[in-house]
Amino acid sequence: MSTHRLFVALRPPRAIRETLLAAMHGIAGARWQGDDQLHLTLRFIGEVDRHRAEDIAAALGALHAPAVAARIAGVGLFERQGRPHMVWAGALPHAPLAALHRKVEQLLARVGVAPETRAFVPHITLARLNRSAGPVAPFLALNSDLASEPFLFGHVTLYESEMGHGGSRYHPVARYPLDEATSAAATALTSSHVSAKPSSAP
Repeated sequence: MSTHRLFVALRPPRAIRETLLAAMHGIAGARWQGDDQLHLTLRFIGEVDRHRAEDIAAALGALHAPAVAARIAGVGLFERQGRPHMVWAGALPHAPLAALHRKVEQLLARVGVAPETRAFVPHITLARLNRSAGPVAPFLALNSDLASEPFLFGHVTLYESEMGHGGSRYHPVARYPLDEATSAAATALTSSHVSAKPSSAP
């Protein structure tokens, strides 16, 4: 049976993505993200079968939440086993993004998705780092005051991740508008996407 590697995310507008792309330099050997990879993950789901994928897409259709006004604020580093693993741009304010994360969690729990155990840190991944990448400190220092004008996250998107030779490619499956005054029903970008297109992700 085919499986689908899914996650739920917010896509920043073009002007914000351009600001982030302009900052992506200064770490030797870094695997910088492309424009189509820039997003703020609300919830990584992982591998599911087709039926579970359809249940997840339907469950998220019940999402009712206001659009989130946010801004880019600084950069950070995640480590893995004591080594730099990923650099990212932060997003503020934390509270409305965390509230949206919790609502997504609640909807996913209704269809049997196990709760996330890691703390939610709102961020947009800029680069992934292997053992030979670096040094990282100059990049972090140079971009410590990275900032943007306020912008609006107006939709939540369910994505499918497909692994490839150049890294992951992300395919939007369905989009859910964020606005308390309007219906939060999903806008399917490709009506048969989840059921028709298998993922090659491991």
